[in-house]
Amino acid sequence: MGSLRRRMLDVMNLCGLSESTRGVYLRAMEQLAHYYGRRPDELGRQEVQDYLRYLVSDRGVSHSTFNCAVAAFRLFYRKVLGRVDVEVWIPRRRKEQKLPEILSFEELARLFEAARRPRNRALLLTVYAAGLRASEAVRLQVGDIDSDRMVIRVRQGKGNKDRYTVLSQRLLVELRAYWRLERPRGCLFPGRLPERPMSPRTAQKIFYDAKHRAGITKEGGLHMLRHCFATHLLEQGVDLRTIQGLLGHSSIQSTARYTRMVANRVGEDQSLLELVRMPGKAAAA
Repeated sequence: MGSLRRRMLDVMNLCGLSESTRGVYLRAMEQLAHYYGRRPDELGRQEVQDYLRYLVSDRGVSHSTFNCAVAAFRLFYRKVLGRVDVEVWIPRRRKEQKLPEILSFEELARLFEAARRPRNRALLLTVYAAGLRASEAVRLQVGDIDSDRMVIRVRQGKGNKDRYTVLSQRLLVELRAYWRLERPRGCLFPGRLPERPMSPRTAQKIFYDAKHRAGITKEGGLHMLRHCFATHLLEQGVDLRTIQGLLGHSSIQSTARYTRMVANRVGEDQSLLELVRMPGKAAAA
């Protein structure tokens, strides 16, 4: 798939797709070619349709894997090859509406304490306190921490957008303590080479290691801390529009899902029925 791969990369670059998305699309095309033992430009409409049916019925892939395959095939046949004969009906599978797990403040404290080295602790604290994606956190530069304005600059987040998020005084203290110990220069969280950032995969390993050491059994990866950030802000009364800006969501609908996470807090201080003054005595328990 050498020449086809180069052509597809050129199209994806022109479309502005991220590096991770380009990798996912290429793997989807490679798996399609491997399934049939033929180049994907030699396949027809029915073969592509049959392969998608195989992904669902035989492999039972997740909705995200299926939808990525759909997007990859459409891009390849429409934009790379310019073919319309492979334009088949490909239903997008709806995402299961599952609520993510949220860590309590006590669990968060255990998680941060379980981080093995100052860099790892600072990374986890930053992801939570600033509501960052893993890819955003590992790309942070020392100069992105603006202590004068008390903000963190997030460069080229999802959708290739820059934004600012909050820098709390507590996080600033933690980051300064980390800097004094390890003296990072360019990259705030370097990998093996000081001039290169750690990979998102390394960041995930750091999280899972700390979660295991802390005895936390709730499901979820590093992105769980971003969910905690949004949910805890909402519980503290911060409005959705502000949270949307801090998270870098393009649509308020993406942020609004966190309202489902705080349902258990409604009426915690005083139930609604206690606000309704009804005559007579309450029913016996």
